[in-house]
Amino acid sequence: MQLLKIIINREFKARVRNKSFVVMTFMSPLLAVFMLFLITYLSKVNTEEKKEIAVYDPTDKLQEILFDTQKVTYHFLDKASLEQSKDWVVSKKLFGLIYFAENTESKPQITFYTDNSPGPTLVSDIESKVNEYYWRQDLKSQGIDPELFKKKQNGAVIDLQSFSGKKTSKTATYVKMFFGGTSGYLIMMFIVIYGNMVMRSVIEEKTNRIIEIIISSVKPFYLMLGKIIGTSLAGLLQFTIWIVLGFILTQILGAFFTFDEPQTMTSAGSFDLPILIQSIAELPLALMIVSFFLYFIGGYFLYSAIYAAIGASVDNETDTQQFLLPILLPLILGVYVGFVTVFDNPHGSVATLFSIFPLTSPIVMLMRIPFGVPWWQLAASLILLFVSFVVVVWFAGKIYRVGILMYGKKPTYKELYKWLKY
Repeated sequence: MQLLKIIINREFKARVRNKSFVVMTFMSPLLAVFMLFLITYLSKVNTEEKKEIAVYDPTDKLQEILFDTQKVTYHFLDKASLEQSKDWVVSKKLFGLIYFAENTESKPQITFYTDNSPGPTLVSDIESKVNEYYWRQDLKSQGIDPELFKKKQNGAVIDLQSFSGKKTSKTATYVKMFFGGTSGYLIMMFIVIYGNMVMRSVIEEKTNRIIEIIISSVKPFYLMLGKIIGTSLAGLLQFTIWIVLGFILTQILGAFFTFDEPQTMTSAGSFDLPILIQSIAELPLALMIVSFFLYFIGGYFLYSAIYAAIGASVDNETDTQQFLLPILLPLILGVYVGFVTVFDNPHGSVATLFSIFPLTSPIVMLMRIPFGVPWWQLAASLILLFVSFVVVVWFAGKIYRVGILMYGKKPTYKELYKWLKY
């Protein structure tokens, strides 16, 4: 046990003292927060750019429909022809030209001439205004008051409640999807990153022949276990620093930069920030944080044991490619299953099965937790995950013990199976 502690301490210090580890630990939150604010700022600048659009309308109806906004200025032309209007717009370097006409059936016919790419919001806004105008004209021609007709329309809004009377909304569902999806994706990313660290560490020591000296003093199994635990502690430290620095940087930058309040779409089509805040507050945040660390540890240990066995089996990183696909497939499958099935039916049989299956549970279960998971499913998932870790570590230890001293030969799956019997 004392030797295991020494190995864990050595691996932990080797990771945290590495220059790339230090740079990534402190630069990643800074870059992430900076990019977030930069994208937000650029998006704001982009939306604030005002477009000047000319309108050629022989019917003079669009003047009753299109009005200047903060983003668009309309110039109504009084030209003799469409071609003259086009030439004028090109000479003035305006954003585009809207040509409006009515066909024989008195229906609107709109053509937008532009060398730029008008956003879908702008096009949809013009279409909706023109369609509403003709809708009102049709009602008036039939002797119906459009305002009265609009009031009589049933605008049904579904009120979501649990059987205990707790109210919720569609916004709450989107919030759960965001937090669950982010947690599951981060778990997959961290497992791959830190698992590769373990594999590269084993390959490096094996290539430098340091491993032969090390195993003369410690059993290969303890060496593998020490590498996994030491790297996991470094990963948890890095992740904790990211959370703290990210929060601090967000608060600091938020004090210097002011943006419009983020808004959330409600079922009625309006935006409501309080609903978003309430939805986040109602999440089982404590359970999500604890579960994240538990599934990170269990998932990382499970996959890192396999990564360590692969590193011990080969002489260089190039030879690992044939063995990495079986590792990545369950992780990728977990992400796809989570996004496709969990968000559509978080309590369905497929989502439940994959949230309990050890190879995918670290990802899928974290996506389900915001939607509420029965305690027995969570307990069963964690128990199976850690039992699977013990079993996988035992098998990986057998491969590690043999492969760590094998040189000059690229192993096959058949040979790995033989090593399990030694």
